[in-house]
Amino acid sequence: MTDQIPLNALKTFESVARTGGFTRAADELYVTQSAVSHQVRLLEDWIGAPLFDRGKGHAPQLLPHGQALAGVLTSAFSDISAACHRVRSRAERSNLVIAVIPSVATCWLIPRLSGFRAVHPGLPLRLLYAFHGQAIDFGEIDIAIIYAEQPPVVPGGTAKRLFSGASAPICSRPFLDLHGPLEMPEQMFAAGLLHDTDMSGWSQWLAKSTGRNIMPPEGPVLEDFNLLRAATLAGQGISLCPLAIIEDDLSSGRLVQLSDITVLGDHAYYIVTPSDGQPSKHEIEVFEGWIFDQGSPGTP
Repeated sequence: MTDQIPLNALKTFESVARTGGFTRAADELYVTQSAVSHQVRLLEDWIGAPLFDRGKGHAPQLLPHGQALAGVLTSAFSDISAACHRVRSRAERSNLVIAVIPSVATCWLIPRLSGFRAVHPGLPLRLLYAFHGQAIDFGEIDIAIIYAEQPPVVPGGTAKRLFSGASAPICSRPFLDLHGPLEMPEQMFAAGLLHDTDMSGWSQWLAKSTGRNIMPPEGPVLEDFNLLRAATLAGQGISLCPLAIIEDDLSSGRLVQLSDITVLGDHAYYIVTPSDGQPSKHEIEVFEGWIFDQGSPGTP
């Protein structure tokens, strides 16, 4: 008896155990019932023990050790099937799929993509949104750019710090001209603050800039950075923005930084790539190299 595991017999036995009968397994596998019985017998001979109770008067029933083996096989074949479908899907794809949080996509990445296409015209990209808290499926995407309070641990992926989340008070140039000067917290209060999700960011900035715990005044709450940026550009108030993301707005003068004091410097933006080998590994390395060549914008 060979020590080589009879894989076809294992697959046949798993089908019998899962479907509940030799006839159903034969239908699923597109073979005859006698072929199924032959494969099961082959496996039992290799194991050296029966897997079914073939007592008279009832259909064959799985013995306890047969049930244990069937459970492991079903899980294993399911994992193998999922992995094969992921690889096939990835092999059929011609695009490098990049999932990016909306703020980075709108404010930083998309304005720079023409530069990537100029140096890598033969590498088509597909961009889609990555959302905070959503798991990264490397069967569907190749690269993710995310925001996190701490260096993230991503199953199946490796995270590298892209740039800082350090944030400072920001307003539009027309807003500053209308309400300035805006150097002191009291002056900012009087002009009006904008909030991203809640007041915690402003509370941290006020504590750092004044050395006191001051409750920031209420103002419009915008539950998305792109909304916050749009409101700031429209002259609706002063917002606390990550400098790296609005680098282009600051350099063009559309937005103005009102203070050198920053908070949320422990937060950061990360680029996440698969930690194991992928069919698109070369393309991933090309894009990752290009994005780091753009430099680390904003406050380090």
